[in-house]
Amino acid sequence: MAAMAAVLASPSCSSPSLSCQSSCSSRRSIFACSHRPPRSRKKSLRKGPPARKNGDEFKGVSQKRFPGRGKDERAYLPPDGSRGEAGWSQSMVFGSAGLQKKDKDLVYDLREQQFDDTGNLQDAAFLNAVVKVYCTHTAPDYSLPWQKQRQYTSTASAFMIGDGKLLTNAHCVEHDTQVKLKRRGDNTKFVAKVLARGIECDIALLSVESEEFWRGAEPLCFGRLPCLQDSVTVVGYPLGGDTISVTKGVVSRIEVTSYAHGASDLLGIQIDAAINPGNSGGPAFNDRGECIGVAFQVFRSEEAENIGYVIPTTVVSHFLNDYERNGKYTGFPCLGVLLQKLENPALRACLRVPSNEGVLVRRVEPTSAAGNVLKEGDVIVSFDGVSVGCEGTIPFRSTERIAFRYLISQKFSGDVSELGIIREGSSMKVKTVLRPRVHLVPYHIEGGQPSYLIIAGLVFTPLSEPLIDEECEDSIGLKLLAKARYSLARFKGEEIVILSQSYSTKKSYYSWRMPQLFFRLRVFSQEQRNLNVYILIKNASYC
Repeated sequence: MAAMAAVLASPSCSSPSLSCQSSCSSRRSIFACSHRPPRSRKKSLRKGPPARKNGDEFKGVSQKRFPGRGKDERAYLPPDGSRGEAGWSQSMVFGSAGLQKKDKDLVYDLREQQFDDTGNLQDAAFLNAVVKVYCTHTAPDYSLPWQKQRQYTSTASAFMIGDGKLLTNAHCVEHDTQVKLKRRGDNTKFVAKVLARGIECDIALLSVESEEFWRGAEPLCFGRLPCLQDSVTVVGYPLGGDTISVTKGVVSRIEVTSYAHGASDLLGIQIDAAINPGNSGGPAFNDRGECIGVAFQVFRSEEAENIGYVIPTTVVSHFLNDYERNGKYTGFPCLGVLLQKLENPALRACLRVPSNEGVLVRRVEPTSAAGNVLKEGDVIVSFDGVSVGCEGTIPFRSTERIAFRYLISQKFSGDVSELGIIREGSSMKVKTVLRPRVHLVPYHIEGGQPSYLIIAGLVFTPLSEPLIDEECEDSIGLKLLAKARYSLARFKGEEIVILSQSYSTKKSYYSWRMPQLFFRLRVFSQEQRNLNVYILIKNASYC
C-alpha cells in the first residue's frame, strides 16, 4: 500500500513569486506579531509564544494570542522566516518603513512645534498617526487543503500615510478574516480593508472608510534614507502594555538583507533600538520627525544583541508606486540568473576579463527573459551603465558599496535594462526585460487557499513551502526535497504535485489499481498545456 507518493506536474496555474533563500542552517527568521497559529513554527514580532532556542533566529514583531494561553507569551518562530504565514526558508521578523513620496496626497509636513530645540520627539500630534492593529487570522490546512485551521488573533502596529490609507506589515494581516484598527487614546475599533499585500517586501496597504476614524488625523511625512549613526526612534504597540511605546537607538548598518516573510533580498536598515512583538508595522522616525522606515523583524541569537530591522523608504516607495501604476501589487523584478563572484585572478584570466570587475553567469532560469540574451559563462560587468565589482557589489552613496541586487530591486516589472557583458573575451551590450521570478515551489499560495484534486480517495495538492514546513522535511523525502529546493520552473505555471493523503475506498486497492492511476494522470496531463507528470513513490508496498 503506498503510504506516500508525489507527483511532479506542470499545470497552467501561475506560481506566486519567490522570496529570498539566503538563510544558512544556523540562522532563522522570526516575525513580530502577537499570537501564533496552532501549527505555525514561525516567529513574528506579533506578540506570541516563546521563540526556539536552537540557533540564531530572525524574529518578527507582532503579537499573537490563542485561546487558553496567557497574556505574557512572547514572540514565536514562524515557519517561513514565516513561510506560508510569514516566510518558509527562514523565520525572520520584519517591520516596514515609511517612504518619502512626492505625490501631494502622500506627503505631509510635520509641525515644528512637535519637537523641542534638542530635536527630541515630544508627545505631539504625529504620534496619533500610529494605530494599533487587531487581526483575526484563519490559515489554510495545507495537508487537508479543503479545510482551514482554527482561528487565532494577533496585534501589531500601523500608521497613516494620507488619502485614507495606512501601512503595516504583510505578515501582520496574512490570512486575515477581520482587521480592526484603534487610534491612540480612543476606545473604538474601526474595521479596515486590506488593499494590497507585498509579500516580498512584507508591506500591506490598508484603508478605513469611516470618516470618524480620520477626524483630526495628521498623516506622517516620509524622509530619505538615513546615514550610519543617525538617531532613530521606533513607535508602536509592543507587548508589555496596551498604550503606545517609544524606543530609541541609532542606525547600525544599511545593506541588502534577507526578508523572512517573502524570502527575498531587499535593502534594509539595521538598528539597535528595541523592537519587540507588536512593533511590526510601526514607523521609525529620525530626529526631524520624518518617517524613515517600518519596523518588521529582529535577529535573535545567544551571540548577538539589539539587532532590529526597518524597511527603508526606498522599498516602501517602490511598493506604493507599483500599486498606483497597476492598481495592484505586481512584485519586485529579478534578472533570473545565478551569479558567481570573480575574486580569483586565475578565473578572470581564464574568462579573459581584463580588469578586476564583473560576476560570472552560472545558470539562467528558463522562465527568465535574460535567457534570450545571456549564456552560461558570460561575465556581467555593468548594469545600466553602473560598473559591477568582482564581489558582486556596486558603488553606493559616497564611500559605500552594496550588493548588485539593489539596482535590480529599484526597477519595476516590465522595465528594460542594459547589461554590459564579456563573452569569450569580447565586450558587448545586451538588453533584457525584468520580470518577477517564477518559483517552482512557491513560498506563498496565491489567493491564500491551496488547490487540490481527489481521485479514488487519493488527495493531490501542489507542493509549497508552507506544506513542507507543515509536514516536516523528513517526511517529504530527500529526492523530492532536492527537486523542490534546486530545480527551476521550465515555464510559468509549472508545479510539483504531491499525494498528501490516502483514504480507504472501494476503489483504492493499489495492488492492481496503481497502473490505472498512472494512466489516468497521463490522460489528465494531455488536457493541460505542456503538462508533464512524474510519480515519486515513497515507502510503497504491494500485495
